[in-house]
Amino acid sequence: EVQLQASGGGLVQAGGSLRLSCATAGFTFDDYAIGWFRQVPGKEREGVACIKGSDSDTHYEDSVKGRFTISSDHTKNTVYLQMNSLKPEDSAVYYCAAVVDWTTAEVICGMPTYELDYWGQGTLVTVSS
Repeated sequence: EVQLQASGGGLVQAGGSLRLSCATAGFTFDDYAIGWFRQVPGKEREGVACIKGSDSDTHYEDSVKGRFTISSDHTKNTVYLQMNSLKPEDSAVYYCAAVVDWTTAEVICGMPTYELDYWGQGTLVTVSS
């Protein structure tokens, strides 16, 4: 059974940091790309950061470049999103998702939600001003 378990969200003041984790199981980690996506009410889910399992190619959405870092631990089949210098506009439910690693991390981050194969349950990040 495929599982993606997102965790690490919470309430933090602006300028603070959080680290999200996406623990995966049930598929070959190296054959998949993992992305972090976020959604606020009334808006579409957007790709924040993505990483390929095959070569660790990464991509970041422009508003998080220089503040967020995505990484993966192949021994734990887990992907992390280190979020620094958080802003109130980063507040959202963050989801991790997996898709077969067939293209670039940039393309994966731009995929519509229905093209991703598996989704985690989401973790809420709230940044207070």
